[in-house]
Amino acid sequence: MLFLFKYRFLQTIREFSIMFWALGFPIILGTLFYFSFGTSIEAAGETEWDEIKTAVVTEDSSSENAKSFEIFLENMDGELLEITRVSSGDEALKLLNEDKVTGIYYVKEAPSLTVGKNGLDESILTSALDSFNQNSAMVRDVLSEHPDRLPAVLASYGDYRQSVREETLGGKTLNPNVQYFFALIAYACLSGVFLGVRASFDTQANLTALGARRSVTPTHRFKLVIVDMLVLVTIHFADILILNLYVTQILKISLGDDIFSLLVVDLMGSIIGVCMGLAFGSISKMDLGMKMGFSVGLTLFPGFLSGLMFGNMKNIIELHCPLINRINPAAVLSDAFYCLGIYNDMERFRRCILILAFMSILLLFSAFLGVRRDSYDSI
Repeated sequence: MLFLFKYRFLQTIREFSIMFWALGFPIILGTLFYFSFGTSIEAAGETEWDEIKTAVVTEDSSSENAKSFEIFLENMDGELLEITRVSSGDEALKLLNEDKVTGIYYVKEAPSLTVGKNGLDESILTSALDSFNQNSAMVRDVLSEHPDRLPAVLASYGDYRQSVREETLGGKTLNPNVQYFFALIAYACLSGVFLGVRASFDTQANLTALGARRSVTPTHRFKLVIVDMLVLVTIHFADILILNLYVTQILKISLGDDIFSLLVVDLMGSIIGVCMGLAFGSISKMDLGMKMGFSVGLTLFPGFLSGLMFGNMKNIIELHCPLINRINPAAVLSDAFYCLGIYNDMERFRRCILILAFMSILLLFSAFLGVRRDSYDSI
């Protein structure tokens, strides 16, 4: 067993072209991603809201409610809002139509808001007005029914603190571009296909001299498949760890703080990639060049579906045909990285690992059947 392991290991690491696709190309692709996204990656965790440009028209400030609304807007000016005071509604509407402001607040007994379209900023302006109206109604009710409690209510408003901030469930703020690096590592894991195809090619007696020698040995073919898988998984797991270190230490992209779970994902990703290669190489009777060509598709197409080229692709598939994301190993791997770095959802994480384990067993069994059924009239 150790003899088989040693020589398969030496043979594999000497295949420089195969090692390039398994390790070198993902590192190059990750570097290109990093420089393409520029400083937006470095700003991960530093999400800042731009102030919302808002026009304010004072129609009637004589009432107490209007005066309170004026104070309310002044407190938000420079924090949430960038307020422009205008003298008339026509002037404010002109600014709104020219997209110089997002909305118009009208100061009067019953404050109102005008917006030009639907969007996040418009929703924030609406929520701010709704919050003021609710608080004003509450103060009026307290004043009319329990005036003695009014100082306590006003004190609670004065002690207001922001209690919500944008964070992921894992404690790391999400930069949207990080999803490309999750898909990249998933793609790199599937690049174990190249290692598996090359190893399976060397077991076919009609194609290589090494395959002929291995076919006449008394060693059980299942044992040969297991040894090949262990060697290739060991090598590819080391490749993925190197890629992880490059992404986290050189490019400074966070993959989460749970190192053990991250290692589990990397290991399962290495296993599924190698098993795909062993199964495809054992079942297919094409020559090595054709197999390698198809292997490119076996890695890139699942990578595309998981968001490697178009970041929102996995979400689109989840919306219209979620089954594809369940059987696409790249999407399952990417989802596992999301669970660690963003969702912190260990139940979903365990589901991803079980799916990968089940796929690996099926692929490994297929590889064994492909090798087992081979027979030759003469070698």
